[in-house]
Amino acid sequence: MERNKERTLALIKHCLKKNRLPLLMLVCVIAMNLMVFWLYGLNLEPFFYCAVLLLFLVGAAIVLDSMKERRRAEDRSRLLTSPVTGWSSMKEPENLEEQDYQEMVRQLGRFTEELHTAFDNEQQDTLDYYTAWVHQIKTPIAVMRLQLSGEDTDQSRALLAELFRIEQYVDMVLQYIRLGSRSNDLLVTEYQLDDLIRETIRKYASSFVQRRLALDFQPSGRTIVTDKKWFCLILEQFLSNAIKYTPSGGIRIHVDEEDRLCITDSGIGIAEEDLPRIFDKGFTGKNGRIGEKSSGLGLYLARRASELICRPVGARSKPGEGSHFYIDVSRRKEK
Repeated sequence: MERNKERTLALIKHCLKKNRLPLLMLVCVIAMNLMVFWLYGLNLEPFFYCAVLLLFLVGAAIVLDSMKERRRAEDRSRLLTSPVTGWSSMKEPENLEEQDYQEMVRQLGRFTEELHTAFDNEQQDTLDYYTAWVHQIKTPIAVMRLQLSGEDTDQSRALLAELFRIEQYVDMVLQYIRLGSRSNDLLVTEYQLDDLIRETIRKYASSFVQRRLALDFQPSGRTIVTDKKWFCLILEQFLSNAIKYTPSGGIRIHVDEEDRLCITDSGIGIAEEDLPRIFDKGFTGKNGRIGEKSSGLGLYLARRASELICRPVGARSKPGEGSHFYIDVSRRKEK
C-alpha cells in the first residue's frame, strides 16, 4: 500500500515535470495577452473567457497524458514482478527514446538469459562429474572394506573406521553439490521416524563400538512427512558430530515435549562464543581446530538441508557438559 502511494506521487511529479515547458509557455502567453489588453484599454471579458477555455483544454490534455502515463506505469509494474522473462513481452514503443530504452532492456534480458543457461549447464556438468566420481571411487572403497572385513585385528578395525570416514567425506561432496543445484529431487512422503533413526544408528554402529559409547534411544512411535535423503543427512551430521566430540560417556536420542528430535551427548561441549556460528559455512570453532579434524561443512550442510525441507534445527551447549542438537519434527511443518 505504501509503495503504491509512493509510485502515485512519483507519477504526478513526473507528469508535471514532463509538461512544465507547455505550462510555462501557457502562463507567458496569458500574461502577454493580459498586458496587451490592459495597455490598449480593451474589454477584459473576452480575454478571461479565452484564458479559462485555454486552461481547461490544457488541463484536460494533461489529465489524459497522466492517465496514459499511469497505464504505462502499471505495465512496468507488471514487468517488475518477472524481470528475468518480462522483457520479452514489452508493448510497442511510442517514440524513439522509448524504443532505444526497450532495445537496451532486451539486450540485457537476452544477456541475462544466456548467463542463466550457461550457469545451469555448468552446474549440471559439475553435478554429473561428481556423481560419476562418487560412484567410481566407491568401488575401490568397497573392495578395501571387503578385504579388511576378513580380518579381526585392532589394525583392521582402525582402518575400517578410517574407511568409513572417507565414505562420509565422499558422500558430503555429492550432497554439497546437490544442495547448490536448482533441482534437489525432493521426494516428500510419510515415514516412521523411529525407522529413520534406527537406519542412521546402524550406519554408525561400528563408531559406537570402537569409541565405547553408550546409546540411549527412546522410540517415539510417531510418523513424519519429509524427504528421507535430506532428513537423514541432518541426523547423520548431528550424530557424527556427537560421536566425534564425545571421548567417553554416551549419546541420547529422543523427542522432547516441544516436538523436537534431540541428539544429546556428554562430550566436550561447544565454546559459548562459537555457538552462534556453528552452522556457518566453513566455521570450525575451537573444537574443530583441535587436531584440524573438522572441515566446517557438516553442520552447514545440515542447516541448508533443514531449510530445504522446512524443518528448523538448533543447538545449545556448555563446555565440558556436552551438546544438545535438535530438529523440529512437529506435525505443523507437514502442511
